[in-house]
Amino acid sequence: MRAIVTGAAGFIGFHLCKRLLKEGYEVYGIDNLNKYYDVSLKKARVKQLKQNINREYSLGSFVFDVINLEDSKSLKESFNFFKPDIVFNLAAQAGVRYSIENPSAYINSNLVGFGNILENCRNNKVDNLIYASSSSVYGGNEKLPFSEDDSVDHPISLYAASKRANELMAHTYSHLYNIPATGLRFFTVYGPWGRPDMALFLFTKAILNSEPINIFNNGKMIRDFTYIDDIVESLFRLSKKPARSDLGFDKTKPKASTSWAPHRIFNIGNSNPIKLIDYIKAIEEELGIKAQKIMRDMQPGDVEATSANTAKLEDWINFKPQTSVKFGVKKFINWYKNYYGF
Repeated sequence: MRAIVTGAAGFIGFHLCKRLLKEGYEVYGIDNLNKYYDVSLKKARVKQLKQNINREYSLGSFVFDVINLEDSKSLKESFNFFKPDIVFNLAAQAGVRYSIENPSAYINSNLVGFGNILENCRNNKVDNLIYASSSSVYGGNEKLPFSEDDSVDHPISLYAASKRANELMAHTYSHLYNIPATGLRFFTVYGPWGRPDMALFLFTKAILNSEPINIFNNGKMIRDFTYIDDIVESLFRLSKKPARSDLGFDKTKPKASTSWAPHRIFNIGNSNPIKLIDYIKAIEEELGIKAQKIMRDMQPGDVEATSANTAKLEDWINFKPQTSVKFGVKKFINWYKNYYGF
C-alpha cells in the first residue's frame, strides 16, 4: 500500500506514519512545517521517522517533502510522482483561538488546501481518503454525548466552520467522482510528542517550571480526552475499510453520518469525558507537584463540554478507544521528561 500522509510532522501524523511503516506501507509524508508551534519539535518527529526506517520500521519506506497544501503545483507533482492508493489528510491550520486572530491561515490551509487534496484524489483515482474533521463542528450544541447525526449548523469558531466545510466538500467529491472518503471528528487527542499548545503540554511545562497555570471557565470545562494510540489504531483499521455507499439511505429522512455516496463521518473519542480539574489532578499526581492555579473566564470560541458517542465507529471497525487518562498522562509525562531533560 502506498499512502500519502499530510501533516506528517504533526502530532497525529507522526504517530500514524510510525504505524504505517511498521505495517509495511510505503509512506510519502507532507508537511509545511509552519511556525504555529515549535518547528524544532516537528523536525524532531521527522528525524525519528527517518532514523528508524532501517531498524524498527524496516518493513516500509518513507519519503518526506515540505509542501503547503495550497501550493497546487507542488501538490500535484507529489501525487503524480507517488501515485498513492490511500490518502490521510491530517494537515490543517490548527487551533480554535488562533482562528480568531488569523482567519486567513484557516481559509488558505483548511479550505483552499483541502480543495487541492480532493482534486488530486480525483485525478489520481485514490481508493481511500481519510481526512481529519473535529469535534468543534458541534459548536454551541449542549446535548451530550455528541452524535454524528446531530446538527452541526452553529459553529462558534472559524476553525470549526472550516472543518465542517471540509466534510461538505468531501461529500460532494464522493458524490461526483465516487471517491471513498471518511471524515473523523477528533475529540481532544493527547499523548507523547503532543502539541505544545494543548492543555497537557502547557500544564506539564508550567508545573515543572514552578509557573502558574490558567484554568478557563473557572475549571468547569469537560473534555473527552482521547489517547493517541487509540486514534492511530482507528486510523489504521479505517485504512482497511474505505467508506461505501449506504444502500439503505433514505433521502426523505437523510442522516448526516452516511450517504448514497461513498462518504462516512465518525466521531473518534474515548466516550469517557472528565472535568478539566480532574485532568489537572492526574498531571499533579504523576508529577508529584501541586499546580499553582489561576481561574479565568471562558475564552471566545471555546465550548464548555465535549463527549463523543462512538457507537457508529465501533460498529464499523470493531474497535473502541478506551485508554485511561491516568495511563495516557503517565506516558506523556515520561516522554516529556526524557525529551526535555527533566
